[in-house]
Amino acid sequence: MKLTHASRRFLALTATAAALTMLLSACNNSEPFLGEGAAKLGPLPPVSNPADNPMTPDKVDLGKMLFFDGRLSGDTSTPCAACHIPDKGWGDGNALSRGYPGTKHWRNSQTVLNSAYYTKLFWAGEVTSLEKQADSAATGNLAGNLDPQLAEERLRQIPEYVQRWQKVFGTAPTWDTALKAIAAFERTIVSTNVPFDKYVQGDKNAISSTAKEGLALFAGKANCIQCHSGALFTNQSFAAIGVPRNKEFDTDVQRQIALRFQFYSRGVPEAEYRKADDDLGLYYFTKRDQDKYKFRVPSLRDLTYTGPYMHNGVFTTLDQVVDFYNKGGGDVPNKDPRLKPLNLSSSEQKALVAFLLSLSGDPVKVDAPKLPEYAPGIPQAPVK
Repeated sequence: MKLTHASRRFLALTATAAALTMLLSACNNSEPFLGEGAAKLGPLPPVSNPADNPMTPDKVDLGKMLFFDGRLSGDTSTPCAACHIPDKGWGDGNALSRGYPGTKHWRNSQTVLNSAYYTKLFWAGEVTSLEKQADSAATGNLAGNLDPQLAEERLRQIPEYVQRWQKVFGTAPTWDTALKAIAAFERTIVSTNVPFDKYVQGDKNAISSTAKEGLALFAGKANCIQCHSGALFTNQSFAAIGVPRNKEFDTDVQRQIALRFQFYSRGVPEAEYRKADDDLGLYYFTKRDQDKYKFRVPSLRDLTYTGPYMHNGVFTTLDQVVDFYNKGGGDVPNKDPRLKPLNLSSSEQKALVAFLLSLSGDPVKVDAPKLPEYAPGIPQAPVK
């Protein structure tokens, strides 16, 4: 029997309704929706602080100042906030990051939002804590280009910092404690008032009917939940999906130089360096051929604020992202075998985008603090 368009639409809505009934039942029992074989979707838990870096209000205040202080970069022009701007979703709003003056980065600047929950940082997951991430970024040639000993000397010639350090750490300023303060501040940058979270907690009107249809697709036909699971909406693994090349990279020699420097500085085999023309992702860290073109699966929270998307910022809208996955991803070695054409209709793609937007909470706004001044010629805290 040949089904009419109306009949097909009715059956699709019936399937969606069934999936939502299961979700609502879970909500009524205070249990987040559970996708098959995936971690539970639901609100983020409280932030867990490392045992060696407990959070205090004074430490967070100090970390906020340091996050915005350009003196924690080589030429004082590139604080953390240069590439992680509060009004730009805590990224920089560009497809590819600005890089340290005289260079240009070849990757997208990732958001600090909810970074407290990641177990791996950077696009290839090279470090496992915000403290180590801050160190790598501040001292990296293409980011902060800072010598930590120079940073310590600068900090010790700023009387207010010396006083704050004594109060927070009981010591003179050190690089290790500066990193702890920055990380403590970053762990406060967490999304709140998220419509999807309210929905899971029982508010049936927190998201639109279109977003509810998108949720059913997310956990069902589109099967996004296979990688974007758990409260953070990522399984924190790595995948090669074959995103298109960014044309900006292909026309900017400074970004090409930065990529080739990555090949060289990471010690890849010479044969790989000689043909360096594309980002190999996780391979730089593991040197295993099966890890080429794999990148960390990012969180889907707060996508309203954090575009452009993908490791190279090639997509500017969520519609483009969904269309890419609907076509089964790109063509790349080591491509994840789970990527297949989804055959989503135009209305289904719109519903999926509506659901993704429901994962965005209130903007996390932070005003830049007033930074303390040097006291020239007066040694405030000599090295001991």
